[in-house]
Amino acid sequence: MELTRGERLQIMLTEDELKALDDWRFTRRMPSRAAAIRELLKRGLASEGVVTMDGKSKSEDFGVTDGKTAKSNGDDGGRSTRKQA
Repeated sequence: MELTRGERLQIMLTEDELKALDDWRFTRRMPSRAAAIRELLKRGLASEGVVTMDGKSKSEDFGVTDGKTAKSNGDDGGRSTRKQA
């Protein structure tokens, strides 16, 4: 499975937030800040009951979703401009 990420998300962090992120990342030997942010996002979504990857992914994947959720239930992830009835 080839992982493609077509969207770029830019965020601003304070020095303290960046330090906390880097400290968390380094203690878990994450390959990049982006991977750490994706992992934190995945964990946050999971804590809210959102279905994320099945746990069978390699550590290098660090994906947030398995890519099947939106397609399997017809949900376009909120990207549609049409109104729901």
